[in-house]
Amino acid sequence: MSKIPFSEDEMKISGYAPNFFAPPGAPGIPLYSYPVSFKEAYKAAINKQSLWIPTDQETGIFTPKIIPDNIARGFVFEQNMMPMEEYGGKDMFGVEWVYVPMVGGSMEKPGDPRPFENANDWKEKLTFPDVDSWDWDQSARDNEKYLKNGKANMFWFLNGAGFERLISFMGFENAAMALIDEEQEDALHELLQALIDLHIHMVDIVCEVYGDGIDGFTYHDDWGSQKAPFFSKNVAADFFVPVYKQFTDHIKAKGKIADLHSCGHIEAQIDAIVNAGWQSWTPMGMNDTKKLYKEYGDKIMLGVCDSPLPADATPEEWEAHAEEFIRDYYSPDKPCSFSLYAADCMNDAYREGLYRASRQA
Repeated sequence: MSKIPFSEDEMKISGYAPNFFAPPGAPGIPLYSYPVSFKEAYKAAINKQSLWIPTDQETGIFTPKIIPDNIARGFVFEQNMMPMEEYGGKDMFGVEWVYVPMVGGSMEKPGDPRPFENANDWKEKLTFPDVDSWDWDQSARDNEKYLKNGKANMFWFLNGAGFERLISFMGFENAAMALIDEEQEDALHELLQALIDLHIHMVDIVCEVYGDGIDGFTYHDDWGSQKAPFFSKNVAADFFVPVYKQFTDHIKAKGKIADLHSCGHIEAQIDAIVNAGWQSWTPMGMNDTKKLYKEYGDKIMLGVCDSPLPADATPEEWEAHAEEFIRDYYSPDKPCSFSLYAADCMNDAYREGLYRASRQA
């Protein structure tokens, strides 16, 4: 995309978007008079031709209820939203989940037996879903309007083919043990390959039925706790990088974006994340996102956090704070996004400073 000179006319507010991080009744997020659509802007950023720093508006979430996991995990975003009381139930592998409204998410049903406890048993114990039998065409018809929103729509896989899926099959302790048990190594490689093959096939279906309505895929696989990764760099490189590289290569061959969602204090796994081919990742705030950007921002588009100002800071100070952030942590050919985990910074003055300074850059 060719460069588009900044005009102060862009700062005219064209409308407001919902602010999910604000208290009830608070004003929405101001929308400016952007020179291109959110979809175009986000794709340009991924391709190192950024027009402004992406925040929380450029992408859309699409998690249709046609995938049982989205209902089980309590995370359906589509044209026809579901009432909360219908969340929970079985995912596409038959694992039962219970939705917990207080935390806005689900957990595996306590006391239910796991499909298996040892990876060597997966072929005998696990039934793969017949995803071709799902009514994808009806889902595409139902969501045609939803996907015409001007945003870069990301199709989310809430449970993928990695460690989170192993936890749902085996429990955390057994899943962790399988990663270091030589007697389970071959079976675990085979299981992860079968899972990624399934998700590659689902990518093909999604690209066919939803077409240009889908711009990329966001893949969930949490790799750590608040303090440290769940497993070593060697484990990541051995078990997860090879299958994820197949997945990301396939997504990019389709002309789509490969985005990773992985929670936890896992900055130590950045090489594995880059080597797996992910084009973007938003680390949680306990990671040193600024350091990661300095060292790896030319290899992957990272969500970078900033520190909030004191409560009595003026709008002018907030705008100057945003300009300083852009000066230090953003350039069009080495783009980052502004982390959704830094919502404490996102008042109107800071948001305005981010947009103006990054457009000028």
